Amino acid sequence: QVTELVLDNCRSSNGEIEGLNDSFKELQFLSMANVELTSLAKLPTLSKLRKLELSDNVISGGLEVLAERCPNLTYLNLSGNKIKDLGTVEALQNLKNLKSLDLFNCEITNLEDYRDSIFELLQQITYLDGFDQEDNEAPDSEDDDDEGDEDDDDDVNEAGPPGEYEEEDDEDDGASDLGEGEEEEEVGLSYLMKEEIQDEEDDDDYVEGGDEEEEAEGVRGEKRKREPEDEGEEEED
Repeated sequence: QVTELVLDNCRSSNGEIEGLNDSFKELQFLSMANVELTSLAKLPTLSKLRKLELSDNVISGGLEVLAERCPNLTYLNLSGNKIKDLGTVEALQNLKNLKSLDLFNCEITNLEDYRDSIFELLQQITYLDGFDQEDNEAPDSEDDDDEGDEDDDDDVNEAGPPGEYEEEDDEDDGASDLGEGEEEEEVGLSYLMKEEIQDEEDDDDYVEGGDEEEEAEGVRGEKRKREPEDEGEEEED
C-alpha cells in the first residue's frame, strides 16, 4: 500500500537496491538520489509511478527502460548524471505523460541550443529544468497543494457568500443596539417624568410664593391710594 518511497543516499548493488521490487504496485513517488546507480536495467515495474527522482547518480543511458516499466511518469529528475547527448534523451519520447524533465549538471546542458533541441525532441514535456519554453517557472508541488486549499476555501465561500453572514451580523448588531436604545429610552422617560413631577411641585411652590408677593403688593397699593385720600381729607378739614 506504500505510495511514496525515499531511498536517497542508500547504496545500490549491481544496479539495484535490495528490497525494491514489483510488490510496490501502488507506488506513485520514488526517490533514489545519490545511490551510485549506474543503470536502470533492474528497475522493477511500477505502473502507477508518476514521479521519479534519480539525481546525482552515474546513469549514462538505457532510459528506454522507463517507458516499459514506468509508463505513467509525469516527472523525471536526471540531474547530475552522465547524460551527454540528445540520442540518450530520445528514448524518453515513449513516455507520453511526461511533463517535466530535469537534466541539471549533465554534460548535455553544454550543447548549443540545448533547451530548444530538447523541447523539439520531447514535444510532450512542458518544463525543462524547472522552466517552460517561455521561461516561466514550474509550480512547486507545495504551491499546488496551496492552490487546492484555496479551491476548498472558494467552495466554502460559494456555499455561503460572506456578504449574507455579514448582513445577518449587522442585523443582529442593529437589533442589540435597538434593544439597548429602548432600555435607555425607558430609563430616560422615567427619569424625565420624575423631573417633571419635581418641576410641577416647584412651580406650585413658586406660584404660592408669587400669590403672597402679589397680595403684599396689592396691600401696598391700597396704602398708597389711601394716603393721598387721607391727605385730601385732612386738607378739606
